[in-house]
Amino acid sequence: MRKQLSLIPLLLLGACTVGPNYAGPPKGVGSAPTPPAGFVRADTTLATTAPAVADWWTTLDDPLLNWLEERALQANPNVAVAQARLKQARSALRLERANQAPNANASATYLHANLPSLDLGGGGGEQDGANGGGSSGSGGGTNVDFFNLGFDASWEIDLFGGRRRTVEAARASAAAAEANVADAQVSLSADVAQAYVGLRDAQQRLILARAASRMQRDTLKLTEQRFANGTASQLEVERLRNQVESTDAQILPLSASVETYLNALAILIGEAPGTLDQRLSTVGKVPLPPAQVAVGDPTALLQRRPDIRAAERNLAAQTARIGVAEAAKFPRLNLMGIIGIGGTSLDALTDLDNLVTLGAPMLQWNVLNFGRANARVGQAEGARDEAEAQYRGAVLAALRDAEDSLSRFRARRNTVATLARAKASADRSAALMQQRYRAGAATLIDTLDAERQRVAADQSLSQAVAGLTNDYVALQKALGLGWRAAS
Repeated sequence: MRKQLSLIPLLLLGACTVGPNYAGPPKGVGSAPTPPAGFVRADTTLATTAPAVADWWTTLDDPLLNWLEERALQANPNVAVAQARLKQARSALRLERANQAPNANASATYLHANLPSLDLGGGGGEQDGANGGGSSGSGGGTNVDFFNLGFDASWEIDLFGGRRRTVEAARASAAAAEANVADAQVSLSADVAQAYVGLRDAQQRLILARAASRMQRDTLKLTEQRFANGTASQLEVERLRNQVESTDAQILPLSASVETYLNALAILIGEAPGTLDQRLSTVGKVPLPPAQVAVGDPTALLQRRPDIRAAERNLAAQTARIGVAEAAKFPRLNLMGIIGIGGTSLDALTDLDNLVTLGAPMLQWNVLNFGRANARVGQAEGARDEAEAQYRGAVLAALRDAEDSLSRFRARRNTVATLARAKASADRSAALMQQRYRAGAATLIDTLDAERQRVAADQSLSQAVAGLTNDYVALQKALGLGWRAAS
């Protein structure tokens, strides 16, 4: 009884946990309750309400884009890799939790041995007969059969919380892996949207370039006729011919861009290149972002960005591993027990008189570690410091990314508005020139030149609209949207 009571103080140490307790991410940039000055500047197109998480691309109101996003999130290999790593991290957490429980094994043993007889002189024959244990001897030896059924169990008492810290680190690592899945989804949704916008922009500009080439060729033909009649100079002809060649030179790269975007979208949804050629061959307009965009505030940004969550959870895991290293400096207590029954015949397995029990508590303490334990603690503290620096870097990069995206988006809106006015002016000029041409007050060349300027204004506006939508996509990525809760 006294021996059992002597174990109580050691068991009570199981409530002790060494190492620093994680107190949350470090306070600093982005942690203030109020947004930094100038983070969200007043703008009629930007709202400070919190944006909705996931499926942000539906605000672009394009069914084909919605279909591509859904397919990509289901079949993209990069997301599958992140999900597989999440599965591994969760399994590692379950393993560490299971390691806290006792370990038990059941065993069944049959042993047959042929032992040589020992010639001790005199009464050796009688001793052989006595040691046979019911076994028979032949050739001067002894045959022995032994049967045994047994159970053994072991349990390491977590005196200083090393196991608990290991579970804590595994839990944080699993949460970081889940955030990495969300980060992969954010990046994927942005890549799909930008590739789709690029495809529609290239298709639109390809149509406009071909239209411009036809008009310029008509103008060149008329100028060549005027040159043959002596009413135009060779310089005018060469200028128009150079313009035609320049426009034709833009057509081939645009055609290649269309194919490149088609292949990129096929890969993003987990299909072979060429799979989407027929489905996306019909030219569509570049999708436009909504009139008002919700951006929230920096505090909400830090809560939404998956890369920041992953960095914060990695910091928590590295902090817990300091406790694991600290616990290794202290004694370890293992409780072991064995129960077995057996004998030299099968009947002995049912004879409780042959029951053997053994209990053995064992205390281990590596006192002569010559600084190795302290070195491991120093390594863990260095890893924690590295994780903290990475977290701060992720916060600063996120704030800059959000601010830059807001600035670009706002500036692009103004650019699109300016180019829209320029296109409207070019449309009016082309219409007026058509009226003058029909009235005989303008030449056909002047009319074609006004039409060329209208097409050029169309191209510039189309490219600017694509840039605006791409900036909107980049803004959604900077805000940390487009992710879904891991299953």
